[in-house]
Amino acid sequence: MPRPDPEPMPRQPEPELMDEPAQATAYAAADFTATDRLVVDRFAEILATLTPGRCPGLLVDLGCGPGNISVLLAERYPGAHVVGIDGAAAMLAIARERLDRQGDFPASLEFRQLVLPCDALDQSDLSGACEAVLSNSLLHHLHDPAVLWHTVRQLAAPGATVYIKDLRRPDSAAAAEDLLHRHLGQAPEILQRDYLASLHAAFRPEEVEAQLLQAGLTGLRVAPLDDRYLEVWGQR
Repeated sequence: MPRPDPEPMPRQPEPELMDEPAQATAYAAADFTATDRLVVDRFAEILATLTPGRCPGLLVDLGCGPGNISVLLAERYPGAHVVGIDGAAAMLAIARERLDRQGDFPASLEFRQLVLPCDALDQSDLSGACEAVLSNSLLHHLHDPAVLWHTVRQLAAPGATVYIKDLRRPDSAAAAEDLLHRHLGQAPEILQRDYLASLHAAFRPEEVEAQLLQAGLTGLRVAPLDDRYLEVWGQR
């Protein structure tokens, strides 16, 4: 009699904020240029498909960390007001220091510290006004994934373009170790530690589909991407 397929590895949540100074410094020092540009290129492709000929006036980067993707978005869309949001003060300190030090980023780029969920967003200038909402690698940090989808609903204007990219939880601890050695085998120990924890904390596509259905975000689609990611895209 054939053995039943093993159950996928259960999710193990990790700390929601990367607020250790050593974490923030290691993350900011790592070279994620190639993967960050892939996120922005994919967002641009989706934006051009869903709203051809239009550029967003107000664009939010949720979970912006040290601001790498926010900067790329401001460079790609110089006419947009780009707002990077993160809950970790240590990450935002690096992002703001970069702005102060280089001084050549568009004036329309800013960073705000907000710990999600944040009811104050409902009374902010961002509420229901964002023409595009992007997030890279935030979902797996959240203990309650509904927080992200609630925030998307708070921020996104009707018809806004949404693009979320995140890690995808592998089937087993062994598979997680394999991904770690394949992609971050030479990285500093603190990055390896956090990456492995993130793989264990990530969601699977079918779990995200259920989250979107519950949140009423039926205009968004989910699909696996490469060997370790998933992406969510569509319109609010």
